[in-house]
Amino acid sequence: MANDTSLSTGPNIATARSCGGATFAHRRPTPFNPTTYLEQVGEGRVTLQCRNHQILFAQGDAASAVFYILKGLVKLTVISPQGKEAVVGILESGDFFGEACLAGQLESMATATSLGSSTIVRIDRATMTHVLHKEPAFSELFMSHLVTRNLRTQEDLVDQLFNPAEKRLARMLLLLAHFGKEGSTESVIPKISQETLAEMVGTTRSRVSFFLNRFKKLGFIEYINSNAGYLVHSSLMNVVQPSASTA
Repeated sequence: MANDTSLSTGPNIATARSCGGATFAHRRPTPFNPTTYLEQVGEGRVTLQCRNHQILFAQGDAASAVFYILKGLVKLTVISPQGKEAVVGILESGDFFGEACLAGQLESMATATSLGSSTIVRIDRATMTHVLHKEPAFSELFMSHLVTRNLRTQEDLVDQLFNPAEKRLARMLLLLAHFGKEGSTESVIPKISQETLAEMVGTTRSRVSFFLNRFKKLGFIEYINSNAGYLVHSSLMNVVQPSASTA
């Protein structure tokens, strides 16, 4: 009797294969997850556990990597040829920085310093370029960051040009508290020194202290304790957007 040598050509051949009585299903590759990628150590990237006031790179250092903040805050500062220092940004969880190296920048234009205990991912320039070209989901996340950062920079410039120091300080506290993003009525922001707030706002420490005390008396903010930050209430919006009766 002739042996039956016919093979099935049905759909199962694409999803399973019989081998020694066992069947192995062909598994589809796991979709790329940008968050998982950034949280895991791998080739070209390393996770840094940073202490308070740890410098990640200094102005003038070689620009060779992009950084991503998993947890904590990072301060970006620049120093003029005359030695005057200015804070140009306070970054937090979910922010990238150092991305100018992707555009051919050879030296860092700012100094990046962690504020408090922070967890930060360092991604080599070559690795960052590769994943941006290979993974659309990661490119979308990164582009969203760039657009948001650009809008924030424009808003900061308008704020600095046209608003008084008290209003600038109130806006900075609200931004750090994420008002308008999740509909919350109060939020705790990490402790940031009055000196740093003064540099961010573009005024003196004494003026920042005066305005913070005023906000406290009006019930807009509360001091938690010496090691924590501020509890910011939504009523602080009255400083940024006065009602018609007080305009």
